[in-house]
Amino acid sequence: MSVLTIDSNNFEAEVLNSEVPVLVDFWATWCGPCRMMSPVVDEIAQEKAGQLKVGKINVDDQPGLASQFGVMSIPTLILFKNGKAVQQSVGLKPKGDILAML
Repeated sequence: MSVLTIDSNNFEAEVLNSEVPVLVDFWATWCGPCRMMSPVVDEIAQEKAGQLKVGKINVDDQPGLASQFGVMSIPTLILFKNGKAVQQSVGLKPKGDILAML
């Protein structure tokens, strides 16, 4: 499954109402660590297709969603289960650390 682009229009349907856990990557185009982590997040989306949904939120385009979840630094990964944020990780992380939070 490919990575979804999440915005305020589809956040409720894709994240809060999802039947599977959703890993959301808060990022920005100007963020070096975000660009370094992006291929890892894409890889996880492919490997966990069917078990996990992966979405990305550009904080410059969606400042309301970023502030709603207290995103102060990027990259920030938040894992949602049953419509609730259950895990959060801030900063560049190796793939193993991301998989461990799932």
